[in-house]
Amino acid sequence: MMLKRSEGGSESGANTVSAKREKFVQLAESRTINAIKAIRVIGKLGNKSAYEFDDTDVRKIVSALTREIEALKARMASPSAKETVEFKL
Repeated sequence: MMLKRSEGGSESGANTVSAKREKFVQLAESRTINAIKAIRVIGKLGNKSAYEFDDTDVRKIVSALTREIEALKARMASPSAKETVEFKL
């Protein structure tokens, strides 16, 4: 995308916002698709003929994913949220 320049040679505010919006949409779509694919791969662990697991394992996985979704919501509301990754069965 080409940004128009105002007579002073700097980007206009509207075009800067538009470029930031386009970048957000591009990254949000790509990253969300990747996250959905990763969740589907985890779901393949539900094949009882290939894996052994119990309800406790499933609850731990779902709980970890739910915590991350809640952290995502908080981060989108307040960008200063702390980022950590921990998970153990």
